[in-house]
Amino acid sequence: MAKPLLEKFGGRVRVAVSGGAPLSPGIAKCFLGLGLPLIQGYGMTETTPVVSVNTLTDNDPSTVGRPLPGVEVRIGENRELQVRGPIVMKGYWKRPEDTARILSPDGWLGTGDQAELVDGDRIRILGRIKEIIVTSTGEKVPPGDLEMAITGDPLFAQAFVVGENRPFIACVASINEEEWRKLAQELNLDPEDPANLSKSEVEQAALTRIARQTTSFARYAVPRAIHLTRETWTIENAFMTPTLKLKRNNLMAYYGEAIDGLYQKPAAGR
Repeated sequence: MAKPLLEKFGGRVRVAVSGGAPLSPGIAKCFLGLGLPLIQGYGMTETTPVVSVNTLTDNDPSTVGRPLPGVEVRIGENRELQVRGPIVMKGYWKRPEDTARILSPDGWLGTGDQAELVDGDRIRILGRIKEIIVTSTGEKVPPGDLEMAITGDPLFAQAFVVGENRPFIACVASINEEEWRKLAQELNLDPEDPANLSKSEVEQAALTRIARQTTSFARYAVPRAIHLTRETWTIENAFMTPTLKLKRNNLMAYYGEAIDGLYQKPAAGR
């Protein structure tokens, strides 16, 4: 069954490399299972640019691999991944204050990413420090992995989780039209009626799907309220960056009223 798919890649691909954004371990394992070696790496412009990478003989799809030879890594304050070695820049051109903020006198570069080291020195990225959600109860939730897990269900085309300084995590999700029509039919609802997206039975069905997708997450990280939309988030409407990452501030502003409403009504699991 895998041969026709592999032929789409030319039939002679020795290895495929993923970088620039987190890769879902499920997607990676799918390609690996089909016989297409897919490895993930990590780096940034300030590290010219590769810090670590998995290899064909040492590949853990849930991580970004081990550091390159000569590169040191450590976990600093607030679980920030720090890097030192010949790959690290000397500093920003004519920006000494910016350089001092990111580069220590002894050469450790603060990446701005939270991470953990597993299996010795293998790096697992948890999320951007600036994006980490801290609830009002002090729980810290990296949104990226959670959103990726949610969109593993075909109902959700895109997901945006919120909860900064709020009592629980909630979610705004853009739906796939085909799956929405199937769900609406199951619930005897008109899929063309916008009001039906906010029906309690629809929201509960969506939260049940999310719960199935997030069984590996801590209970406090699982969304307990949801706002569904048929709008698609794109570069053109300023909800996505050119590298297809969510513009969180824009989404927060646009859906602000709907998000506030999620915290005005009883949440699932409370």
